[in-house]
Amino acid sequence: MENLAVWFEIPVTDMERAKKFYSEVFKLDIEVQNLGDKPYGFFPMRGYGNSGALVKHMDFQPSAKAATIYLNAGRDLSEPLSRVEAAGGKILVPKTMISKEMGYYALFLDSEGNRVGLHSMS
Repeated sequence: MENLAVWFEIPVTDMERAKKFYSEVFKLDIEVQNLGDKPYGFFPMRGYGNSGALVKHMDFQPSAKAATIYLNAGRDLSEPLSRVEAAGGKILVPKTMISKEMGYYALFLDSEGNRVGLHSMS
């Protein structure tokens, strides 16, 4: 097994606000499509799995107390983290070293109130 995690869904209450937030923080395009009665804002993905989407549905509630998803922040998480507050989020834990072998992490609240982590090796 290469990776245990293959897909994640981040709950949102306002798809346009969440799409704008993640687009600004990560400098990427998010494509929104309706699947059944749920709008999904898909993060770019190559191949199968190891990506995710923003999802708006009455059964999905944003939370700062649920599981934490750590997103790949590229070479240095300082870059996307520096855009979090201007995009409407809040930094909870600044860039912090885990260990030399495991790199760095940070935590923020997104525009919807979800606690989300970032990870980078430098």
